[in-house]
Amino acid sequence: MPDEISPELFAHLVDLAALELTPDESDYLRQQMNNQLKAINELVSIPLNSEIVVASHGIAYSPEISSKNRKDEWSAYPDPDTLLKQAPEVENDYIIVPEIPHKDLE
Repeated sequence: MPDEISPELFAHLVDLAALELTPDESDYLRQQMNNQLKAINELVSIPLNSEIVVASHGIAYSPEISSKNRKDEWSAYPDPDTLLKQAPEVENDYIIVPEIPHKDLE
């Protein structure tokens, strides 16, 4: 079976991703991607009985046994002072978060 990702296609993908790869890294990654695609194609080729119910963790998933969605309602925390006392720095009941240094992308 020929590789699905040719060297030309892989070079195009590397260019789109703006990666800098050595020839050895390129060969290795292309081979690994093709191995993954072969594994996926093998899984897809397995015949499945369409009457089998979709299951999660071995248990058939149905509305009757699934958790019910809870209402998304806001409620105040009963003791915010206890939480605020644990913060390293607080001002006017707000937790002060230190500024995170960042770099501008060029």
